[in-house]
Amino acid sequence: MLDIGCGYDFKLLRNLEPYIEHGFGIDFKANDLESSKITIRKILLYEKLPFDNEIFDVVTMLAVLEHLNKPLEIIKEIERVLAPGGKLILTAPSKLSKPVLEFLSYKLGIVNKEEVKDHKKYYDLNELKLLFRETNLVIERHTYFQFGMNNFCVARLK
Repeated sequence: MLDIGCGYDFKLLRNLEPYIEHGFGIDFKANDLESSKITIRKILLYEKLPFDNEIFDVVTMLAVLEHLNKPLEIIKEIERVLAPGGKLILTAPSKLSKPVLEFLSYKLGIVNKEEVKDHKKYYDLNELKLLFRETNLVIERHTYFQFGMNNFCVARLK
């Protein structure tokens, strides 16, 4: 399993540790760490993932897509590192969330202002389909959650 944007505390990987063979986490906020089942690397995400082809059964990218300058390049990299039949699980804020997040951030100060300023794009199902159109990833499941403010998407490698 690869968790892109695992955070400084790599909480998802820690919670899943009993259920996975090995988990890799990458994030620019994380410190390098190595244990018997988890490897964390401090990496800035640009265009290339530092992994061999077809090695991950699952890639997660939770609340990361909206921060990427080149989302298609990273999706293609995920496609490259996924094993045949592997899955990408991602979340991303929807267009409905933009004014809400900006209000919570800029007016009330209860959401990190820098995180919201760093959002490059807000997504809906059609935009996710367009993003995956140039790949061999097929959306198996999509739903909105948190009152339509966020996308949950599972895509499978053909």
